[in-house]
Order: sequence, then structure tokens, then C-alpha cells
Amino acid sequence: MGSKFKIIIEDLDAILKRDPATRSRTEALLCSSGFHCIVIHRFAHALWKRNFRLTARIISQIARFLTGIEIHPGARVGRGFFIDHGAGVVIGETTEIGSNVTLYHDVTLGGTTVFDKNGKVTAKRHPTIGDNVIIGSGAQVLGPIKIGKNAKIGSNAIVVKDVPADTTVVGMAAHKVEALKKEQQKCFCAYGIDSNAPDPLEKKLKEMTAELTALRRELNELKNGNNTNAK
Repeated sequence: MGSKFKIIIEDLDAILKRDPATRSRTEALLCSSGFHCIVIHRFAHALWKRNFRLTARIISQIARFLTGIEIHPGARVGRGFFIDHGAGVVIGETTEIGSNVTLYHDVTLGGTTVFDKNGKVTAKRHPTIGDNVIIGSGAQVLGPIKIGKNAKIGSNAIVVKDVPADTTVVGMAAHKVEALKKEQQKCFCAYGIDSNAPDPLEKKLKEMTAELTALRRELNELKNGNNTNAK
């Protein structure tokens, strides 16, 4: 019981450290919707682990109604977790979140349909977030990807691939991807995106990079040949 109380105190202190608008534990306790939701989630998660699944889901829905934040009771959340403003945050069932992570409003840690070698949907569908990560408002982190320690994800970014530790990623741009395989087309695609879909822009950039490298190599060879002839 003492360890659980200590975790709650760490969640309160995380608000004081990262939110200059909150001036005391009492204010955080009474006025932070993010704190209210994480406390309820920790209770619901304990029930989920003990196989009181329906009760846990009902409690999480109550938290959603009260705070506007949806955290599936199956999600694992570390110490010092802070959701600033809170409204519109969605955290999926198989999400794993490390310590001292900060989320802003409208963030989605969502699941995508991922198939194993036998064509079956994998159990892990949601992201794994490392320690000390900051995710800006409106960001979408989708699929069973890994966000490394101390990484920062800018507001409104769409992330479907792993992010290394100590890295900042930003940006969003919708563009057409190549057609999926027939077996993938038949399946429901959560969030309308599949990380396995070939990205033509990425392919073009790789081709351009390879061509540029080859041109530089040829240019260096020509320079070295001219220098040899001059001697």
C-alpha cells in the first residue's frame, strides 16, 4: 500500500515540476484532470491484472466521462506520469509507458493492425514509450513502435516508426502510399494506416541519396585523375 501511495505522490510532484500554473500539491490534487485520470487508471489497472476485466473497463469509462481522457486499463504506465490539460488523450490497451513521461492534450497512443509470419494479428498493437519522453499536443504515435528515452515528439506529428533515444521528431504530411497486399486490404486497418505500406517518398529519397553518393564518387575520381595527369 505504501509503494502505491508513493507512486501517487510522485505523480503529484511531476505536475509541480512541469506545470508552472500549478503551485501546490493541493492545487494539483483538486484541479488536475490528468492526475485524476491516472489515479483512477492505476486502480483500474490493478483490477485488470487480477482478471476483473469488465469492472476495470467500467471504471476506465467513468474516468473518461469525468476527465475527457481515455486510458485503457490494460495499459502500463510508469511513475511520474503527467498529462497536461488532458482533454482528448487516448492511450490504447497494449501501450507501455516508462517513468517521467509527459503528454499534452489530444495525444493518441494508438494501435495498428500488425501481422506475424503466419498472418495472425500480433498481441502487441500499441507503442512502447521510454523514460523522460515528451509528446506534444495532437501527436499521433501509432503501432507497436518504440520511442527511446529522452525523445521529444513535436505537436501534431504522426509517428509510425521507431524513434531513437535523445531524438526530436516533428512534422506531418499526407501522401499516397503504394497498394497493400491483398490479404492486408481485406483486414480492418485501425487509424487508416499500416506501417508495412511502402512509402514512395522514402523510396525516392533513398534513390536520390544513392545517386548523389555515386555522383560525388565519380567527381572525386575525375578530380584525382586530373591531378595525376597534371603531375
